[in-house]
Amino acid sequence: MTVVSINKQAKLSEHFTLAELTETKTGIENVPNEEQVNNLKRLCRWLEELRRRWNGLYGDGDDPIIINSGFRSPEVNKAVGGATLSNHLTGCAVDIRCIGIEQALRYAAILLDISDLNNEDFDELLIEQKAHVIWIHFAVKPSCNRRRTNFKR
Repeated sequence: MTVVSINKQAKLSEHFTLAELTETKTGIENVPNEEQVNNLKRLCRWLEELRRRWNGLYGDGDDPIIINSGFRSPEVNKAVGGATLSNHLTGCAVDIRCIGIEQALRYAAILLDISDLNNEDFDELLIEQKAHVIWIHFAVKPSCNRRRTNFKR
């Protein structure tokens, strides 16, 4: 597999960059290969639709969708305590920052609607909480998506 160098300006979609979906505070190199970049692009199609619908219904017209974590190399995943078989390792998952449980529920509802309307499944849609921090873990694989949903504390 070909390794892709991180170009901070490279866009995966209209509003999401490669740098944004590979950012890490670990100080460890976090460079996806071509297949992982393609997986990130697939995810970004969902994120763009989430952003469009959120802004049409609830946002201020141009609210961004903030990504806490996207692609993780095995070393980064281990450093942050990620699951051994995490979808982040393949570029198939993102953690989306939420301002409270209401926003998380609304994001989740929009993602479910996108799935239903487009007749396209996702792999994981998890609302996760640690202390007072809430985020959505969302994953879409190229195939064999499980449509797994859960609320994890």
